[in-house]
Amino acid sequence: MSVRRLHSEQPESFAFTEENAAYLQKVIARYPEGRQASAVIPALMVVQSQEGWISRPAIETVAKLLDMPDIRVLEVATFYTQFQLSPVGRKAHIQVCGTTPCRLRGADEIISICKNRLAAHPFELSADGDFSWEEVECAGACVNAPMVTVGKDTYEDLTADTFNALIDGLAAGNPPAPGPQNGRFFSAPGNGDTSLTDPALYDGSAVGKYRAFDREELSPQPAAPAPAAPAPAASAKPAEEKPVPKAVEAQGQADSEKVPDQHKPSLLEAARGGKADDLKLIHGVGPKLEELLHKLGIYHFDQIASWNEMNLRWVDQHLGSFRGRALRDKWIEQSTKLTTGWRPSNKDGDKPA
Repeated sequence: MSVRRLHSEQPESFAFTEENAAYLQKVIARYPEGRQASAVIPALMVVQSQEGWISRPAIETVAKLLDMPDIRVLEVATFYTQFQLSPVGRKAHIQVCGTTPCRLRGADEIISICKNRLAAHPFELSADGDFSWEEVECAGACVNAPMVTVGKDTYEDLTADTFNALIDGLAAGNPPAPGPQNGRFFSAPGNGDTSLTDPALYDGSAVGKYRAFDREELSPQPAAPAPAAPAPAASAKPAEEKPVPKAVEAQGQADSEKVPDQHKPSLLEAARGGKADDLKLIHGVGPKLEELLHKLGIYHFDQIASWNEMNLRWVDQHLGSFRGRALRDKWIEQSTKLTTGWRPSNKDGDKPA
């Protein structure tokens, strides 16, 4: 274990700001009477967030606040490497991960930039006093190596260019957004999804759903205002006239975001040629749900494949206790494949035609 000592030059005094002092009183109140020493680490973290480092006067102030001997607080401050024991850069103290994964992916170059642009040695202040740096052990973002930590933020997937841009941004007071600096979504595969992408393995509804743009698609959307419905043609009875079972209709009416009937898809009075497609081949559709679909006038894969999103939502709101299945299981996508002759291999031993 490395020897950690207080800095040779110390300020004359230390005092918490009013805001920090009030915050610490709330923290201390979380602990039973006589156990205030349990707040020593939060108190030291407040010191560091206020001053950037832990000084001897700050240790003495915390000890007095928590009714602890000075040496007890000193033990904590010198034991945990998260606490800085010497002055750091006014604008940023950069902690560079130097363990094996980061080294293999370019941490040496990041450290070289720190030495050349900031200071020749760890914990030294830059010439203008704005920056300092150090090498640290694993920061827990190995898949996004190399990476650095600045305060509470991490900057990952760095290159020489993006790290130099980070330093420039910190110097100007306008750093880039924390996280991966190469456009990666958190620690997702850098070259896109590579496994479990075949919908035949399951229903395929979860592929890529962790991505931000998919979350937007999945979030509830306000119902669009319904334009005036065109007058029905007098010469023929439209398919939309097919009555919906009362129990199902009641379920749809209870929906506060009910899709208007103008989005009702094309429905049939009966299966074409007297033979319906086996809708149970759609993942999530069982005998009861197939029967309900028939009552609605849905008998064939190509009917479902022709729907738009609003058609799908209209049908889904009329599925009674099965609501959510049509959207969750992506019926349109499944039915489109089924119209080509494809069959899921785990259904009755069928193979793609």
